[in-house]
Amino acid sequence: MAYIDGFVVAVPAANKEAYRQDAAMAALLYMEFGATRFVEAWGDDVPEGKVTDFRRAVKAQPDEVIVFSWLEFPNKAVRDAANAKARSDPRMKTMGAQMPFDGQRMIFGGFVPSRDERVQAKPGYVDGSLEPVLAGNQNAYRAMASRLAAVLKEHGALRVVDAWGDDVPDGKVTDFKGAVKATGDEQVVFSWIEWPSKEARDAGWAKAFADPRMRTDNAPYDERRRVHGGFVPLLDEQAGATRA
Repeated sequence: MAYIDGFVVAVPAANKEAYRQDAAMAALLYMEFGATRFVEAWGDDVPEGKVTDFRRAVKAQPDEVIVFSWLEFPNKAVRDAANAKARSDPRMKTMGAQMPFDGQRMIFGGFVPSRDERVQAKPGYVDGSLEPVLAGNQNAYRAMASRLAAVLKEHGALRVVDAWGDDVPDGKVTDFKGAVKATGDEQVVFSWIEWPSKEARDAGWAKAFADPRMRTDNAPYDERRRVHGGFVPLLDEQAGATRA
């Protein structure tokens, strides 16, 4: 089964190009090590929340922008091997010595997708979100997510992915669990929706919100602690795709 490494980073707005260049170099390495896709998406529509939000998740400063990113692998074994190679690769160590962001505040973890969907089309816009879900509600969450995904795709979404927390470490400064204030019996779900463009995303959500199938009386997670935002792809490398 496919495996996802998810990340959320706070990057100074002035360092956008330096970040993109570093990400492009890292993408080449991870593709060499077996990753099938490497995506970095720059914050565009990232709202403040009453309880949680992406900016609080990484303790973002006023001049920083949220980056939502992920790597896709064929399976967990390939992911583990790729990360082991990256840790010992001198090229990665060189990049790590001069990162254009505060690595201590980056949150990261490994996730298992509920649905293993594959698309080759590169999206023009991405909605990213994190949800805290009780372990006992996993089946109910998957059923709800599957129903909502079908509606969103009917209204223009290219791809909808929900990935269940599997290897989500505690951090010293920030982590995924803290991002959604997860309790001891909750796991973090890393989710994203790919759209052709921001215009398609806005129109799609307008139609979806008016669709009675989207109504959920008893969501299997605490909606108040859901973290979400809209992002513009900064880098999207896919194995087998022709480089632009």
